[in-house]
Amino acid sequence: MGVVGDRIGPVRSRDRFLHGETFDSAEGDVRSPILSSWERCRLLGLSPDRSDLPFTQDFDADGPLVRAAAPVLDRLQSIFAGSRMNICLADGHGVVLERRFGDKALPRHLAPIQTVPGFVFAEQVAGTNGIGLTLAERGLVQVYGAEHFAERSQSSACTAIPVRDQLSGHIEGVLCLGYPYTDADPALVPLVRRAAEAVERRLMEQSSARERGLLQAYLEAGFRAAGNGTDPRDGSPLAMAELLQSELDQSDRSLLKERATELMSSARRAATEVPLSRGRSVTLVSRPVTSSSGVEGIVIEALIPEDTERHAPAPAHAHADAAPHFPAPGADPAPGMVRGLVLVGEPEVGRYAVAARRRLELLAEAGNRIGTTLDVDRTAWELAETAVPRLADFVTIDMPEAVLRGEESPNPTAEMRRTVVHGIREDCPFYPVGSQVTLHPTTPHMRCMTTGLPVLEPDLKAALGWIAQDPAHAELLLAHNVHSLITVPLLSRGVLLGIACFYRSQDPAPYGDDDRALARELAARAALCIDNARRYTREHTLALSLQHSLLPRGLPEQGAVEVAHRYLPAESGVGGDWFDVIPLSGTRVALLVGDVVGHGLHAAATMGRLRTAARNFAELELAPDELLTHLDNLMVRLDREEGGDLPGAGSTGIVGATCLYAIYDPTSQLCTLARAGHPPPALVLPDGSVSLLDLPAGPPLGLGGLPFESAEITLPVHSQLVLYTDGLIEDRHRDIDTALEQLHRALSFPDRAPEDTCRAVLDAVAPEHPGDDIALLVARTNALPADRIASWDLDADPALVGRVRAAAMEQLDRWGLEESSFATELLLSELVTNAVRYGSAPIRVRLILDRTLICEVHDASNSAPRMRHAASTDEGGRGLFLVAQLAQAWGTRYTTGGKVIWAECALDAA
Repeated sequence: MGVVGDRIGPVRSRDRFLHGETFDSAEGDVRSPILSSWERCRLLGLSPDRSDLPFTQDFDADGPLVRAAAPVLDRLQSIFAGSRMNICLADGHGVVLERRFGDKALPRHLAPIQTVPGFVFAEQVAGTNGIGLTLAERGLVQVYGAEHFAERSQSSACTAIPVRDQLSGHIEGVLCLGYPYTDADPALVPLVRRAAEAVERRLMEQSSARERGLLQAYLEAGFRAAGNGTDPRDGSPLAMAELLQSELDQSDRSLLKERATELMSSARRAATEVPLSRGRSVTLVSRPVTSSSGVEGIVIEALIPEDTERHAPAPAHAHADAAPHFPAPGADPAPGMVRGLVLVGEPEVGRYAVAARRRLELLAEAGNRIGTTLDVDRTAWELAETAVPRLADFVTIDMPEAVLRGEESPNPTAEMRRTVVHGIREDCPFYPVGSQVTLHPTTPHMRCMTTGLPVLEPDLKAALGWIAQDPAHAELLLAHNVHSLITVPLLSRGVLLGIACFYRSQDPAPYGDDDRALARELAARAALCIDNARRYTREHTLALSLQHSLLPRGLPEQGAVEVAHRYLPAESGVGGDWFDVIPLSGTRVALLVGDVVGHGLHAAATMGRLRTAARNFAELELAPDELLTHLDNLMVRLDREEGGDLPGAGSTGIVGATCLYAIYDPTSQLCTLARAGHPPPALVLPDGSVSLLDLPAGPPLGLGGLPFESAEITLPVHSQLVLYTDGLIEDRHRDIDTALEQLHRALSFPDRAPEDTCRAVLDAVAPEHPGDDIALLVARTNALPADRIASWDLDADPALVGRVRAAAMEQLDRWGLEESSFATELLLSELVTNAVRYGSAPIRVRLILDRTLICEVHDASNSAPRMRHAASTDEGGRGLFLVAQLAQAWGTRYTTGGKVIWAECALDAA
């Protein structure tokens, strides 16, 4: 917030704050940097009524910063001539070095602290002001009226910006423009930026002048050596341009400059041999040099063989018999060698160059190390592992619980949880992983989250906001020499994903702005990877939830088989595997396992459509090969509807699916199976023998137009039929024959219950990190006892209906179902009469006593009965309506020899 009309800052908010109220910058009354500064002032115990400031005479009034800024200050004074502008230059500690005034009479109307150099305006002593806040925020700031902490500045406004050393990035000083709040002008911001840039350029020119002095001293030393009769081969300098015009490859030149920079940063006499391409080498020698003005620097020279003064160094094998020569630091080159100037400068410049290169190397490495997985937690750890120890000695990362679940957090500051603690050692007392982190408004963590910008705390001993969070815990960290901190928000696509904190302990130097920029870049790259992982986690969770909702939630009651099942999703993403157990008429049961190609929501949705269709087709009592044909036609139609036949439609369509369908009849112990490109099932006989059933393979679903074949086998009682998807046996790290052998061994225990078999198979065969879904269905067969089945054959003679009805009543009496006889008699009468009247011989009647009483009438006709509403004048048409009222379920199924009309009655209501 700035000056708007007659407003001079948040007057009411300041009064509320000074009276002890606590409020959030999110309320909008106070800008976040101002509120953070007020909080720090309160923690420091500063009084807004204080009128005096510390004064020192121990400052350099004619130092490099003042000399560089003098022309710029003069220019600003001329621009603001006649105005009430107070132009101020302060050093990096907040001490005022120089002042200029637009109106030369202005100092007579101002207090000494606003006119005399030497007063300290650091935030720690002066409260919220332009100079102090600039040093705290390390960037351009504007402070208006009541935003100042001190009462003396309530009618003033200021715009301040740091002045940096362009080589190191260190803040050398602050350029501040002070003015009455009524003179505020948006044009001041670009103006003060240009002024600061001009001062920074002049500082850089001073550095260049020192380097030119060093180069001149080096050249003069060469000329003096030549004047003394020194042999040019032994001492004449070869210019850098001449050296680089030699036959050195680009990679060799870059390597020479890199090693020369490292040698310069060491600031000592040294010599090193640099191996180049094609077996060549160059010796780099560093030695001190002092300019005429007293500037001390380092000269880096390359020693080159005489016969290649303007060519590449001779191959190493040309001098294989001679030991490599390393001249003593500062000594003259050996005979037959010439020296070429590579670099000359101050050691500090070399250190900056080395540090800059290492920062670039770390960023390049981060691109390869961060984001190798789509796991939120692992990606956060990769950020910490990349930063330690090259940027930080310790890294902590806090993230909202919602982000770890793949969601966006509505209030991230309220649900932070420690996700990562990583460092050079494990004994540093940071909050442990998993603990909830509560943040106070004064902490740098909260400041970086509310502003979305990194926060640098160079000296944690002076970071009162950080200490106030937990003084005892802060004391422990300080005792472990943790002294500097950078907090960076993890922001991606406008979503706050957490905060990363970089701590320094071993390196005594505090963090600087270059370190903050590096941390910000690392965090930005990591945040993008974390957000990708979060979105993937969300999609994976949604797909998994969808798939679980589409899979059977419980197994239906039936007595044909004992069933156990398992579903294991892939680590890389949810796929389209499914299974089903479907009770059919006549105590039969259908077993189904399928696999849709691909992963994700699309595969899960396709699986749900196929499973629903398969259940519907099963209700039609289709044979396995016919059911697969219908599913194949459905897949072709779905693929066409989703644009699979249109290359420009933007849809990949349905890729395909595999399926295995089996029907088991406990009355005959026959099992009919068919498969569509699916792995064959395993059969475990009661004697323990294990085999894969040799079934016709059939094409995968979705190809269209190809036939499927069924196979029929007889299963002994308590055989185990094991159906599975290819994720169980296919793994890129294992041969499929090995997996099948493991499956055979795991199944060779016939006495196991199906649940135990499922557990054993997954433990022994499933990959440790499955790349595909696994669906497993184990069914142990039962057989219906012969004494619970009764059947009668009869001709198409109406006179025989009564005889069958009487025999059925006798059977019900033997089963103890006398109370069911009336309803069953009516059912049988209607069903048998329909078969005799409308069907064809042979006719068979069968009663089955299972969980229900099942009545079946088989005839050789393929015509299906239909239930209809009979008119009041119709003589017939009411039989099936009566059957539907008496039975809890009825229907028709077709066989190779005709059809079966069946009806089920509950035993307690039959």
